[in-house]
Amino acid sequence: MCARQLVLLQVFFLMQPQGVQPQSSASPSETAPTSSVPGPGTPGTPGTPGGTLQPTSEGTTASSAGPELSTVDSTLVTPSAPGNKTVDLFPVLPVCVCDLTPGTCDLNCCCDRDCYLLHPRTVFAFCLPGSVRSSSWVCIDNSLIFRSNSPFPSRVFLDSNGIQQFCVHVNNTKLNYFQKLQKVNATNFQDLATEFGGESFTSTTQTQSPLPFYKAGDPILTYFPKWSVLSLLRQPAGVGAGGLCSESNPAGFLESKSTTCTRFFKNLASSCTLDPALDAASYYNFTVLKVPRGMMDLQNLKLQVPVTPASQTDPPLLAGNTCQNVVSQVIYEIETNGTFGIQTVTVSFGQTNLTVEPGTSLQQHFIIRFRSFEQSTAASLPGPRSGNPGYIVGKPLLALTGDMSHSMTLLQSQGNGICSVKRHEVQFGVNAMSGCKLRLSKDGCRGQQQEIYQALHGQPRPEHVAIFGDADPAQRGGWTRILSKSCSVSAMNCTSCCTIPVSLEIQVLWAYLGLQSNPQAHVSRARFLYQCQTIRDSQQITEVFLTTLVNFVDITQKPEPPRGQPRVDWKLPFDFFFPFKVAFSRGVDSQKGSVSLSLILCLLLLGVLNLETK
Repeated sequence: MCARQLVLLQVFFLMQPQGVQPQSSASPSETAPTSSVPGPGTPGTPGTPGGTLQPTSEGTTASSAGPELSTVDSTLVTPSAPGNKTVDLFPVLPVCVCDLTPGTCDLNCCCDRDCYLLHPRTVFAFCLPGSVRSSSWVCIDNSLIFRSNSPFPSRVFLDSNGIQQFCVHVNNTKLNYFQKLQKVNATNFQDLATEFGGESFTSTTQTQSPLPFYKAGDPILTYFPKWSVLSLLRQPAGVGAGGLCSESNPAGFLESKSTTCTRFFKNLASSCTLDPALDAASYYNFTVLKVPRGMMDLQNLKLQVPVTPASQTDPPLLAGNTCQNVVSQVIYEIETNGTFGIQTVTVSFGQTNLTVEPGTSLQQHFIIRFRSFEQSTAASLPGPRSGNPGYIVGKPLLALTGDMSHSMTLLQSQGNGICSVKRHEVQFGVNAMSGCKLRLSKDGCRGQQQEIYQALHGQPRPEHVAIFGDADPAQRGGWTRILSKSCSVSAMNCTSCCTIPVSLEIQVLWAYLGLQSNPQAHVSRARFLYQCQTIRDSQQITEVFLTTLVNFVDITQKPEPPRGQPRVDWKLPFDFFFPFKVAFSRGVDSQKGSVSLSLILCLLLLGVLNLETK
């Protein structure tokens, strides 16, 4: 009888834990993987569970899987695996949402198979959200547990009060959607700052020996043989409200970026041939160090990579009232080979002509692209993704024209308000508005309409939009057609009028799909909504103000919230005695005495229980 009571007591505590609350990981980068070996627990001594210890994720301690719990004593819990099974300490997620570049290791993407890293946290500064598994745990006082036969991973922790807590991993994906952030207060602020903090500024000319290879984000070293000067590869960027060019922006290793800035000239006639920012030769009259250790031996040509122009360029030339061959775009193509460093550097230019007049300005565009050295000899891979599979907020909205995939764009203005050839990328989930003044070069109603349409939606005109961020142009099922209604050529009730578009609003409907623990954003539908204006043919317009807007609308249908954990104050259902009432009843007429029969039945059951306990 005692053994039966112990079993009932064990089941009661396992099914109805008091004060139980689901506990989840502090952050995706500090979670324990959920794919540890779930073996049946072995019988243990009182107060000690016999379950398996789930291994922690890369670069974390055992206490990170259970939030608000102190570090586990090494003598208290030891890992165990049933049988001859091996424990995968670093499992790869089935869907790696941050793997955006095929065939290339994405920075801080701890589940990217192209990185080939056993311990990603030793290489990356942090893990992007969704690149490591999140876990949920249910914990109760360890003194309430006599033996654990749970097939799920379990642990014993010490909480902040020194009390042992027995925790079981929750095998419920609906409860894994919540992630509890780490609390920072005046008590633990200094400890966290000491653990994760570092120097505010790091000098590039340190006295210590340089690293043997570039790390992601490191500045790229350059060398000018003519002056024997060691410097950094610069990528000018716009600062301030006017977007003035700042030359003190270093390019980061493996960080492909695009920047735009504006230069203003007080006297373009003298700056045309003297300003190095306008001369293409100033962007390749140096060499790039393959690895940082090359700065210790600058005479070793094997550690230097020349910057090769993609085509022949001419220096700036002042011809009358025009400054010719001015650099308007610089594109660096850099090939890398892992720890062997930079292999080749190629630069290409875009040049334009400027008219010498007071207050002349120039908008320059700087692009730096990195690619793997192996990719240069292999077949071309598909373009970068905007999510895998779901869209990521801030990534480009993918469009399709014919069989060519590209990013959807918006108008971009120069410093003087004139529409620029460069355009803004539409970022998923980011509402934006831009405008500029377009100078028309065509005559006639239809010609002006075509010119304005091309300026509003860009070239080529988007026809479809990708449903998911990893849509393949060859699979038309992954794209949805953009709804559009253009302006009529002529206005109604006016034979000498012309209707031209002056504004374009891009409306995108999107929603989340999948589990709450890992939702994936997808585009449901998109449309182009034009606002038109009617003008008479007699009005010879040469300029028109255009506006483009993009508006994202979330149409996600939220599912019902997950059920909570079992509570102690459970009550019996209202029809608990239904079988007994039927057994003692003889029809509808006999149901009047069902209450008395139920009372008699309860008294009999109590009498039997009292006899067994004596």
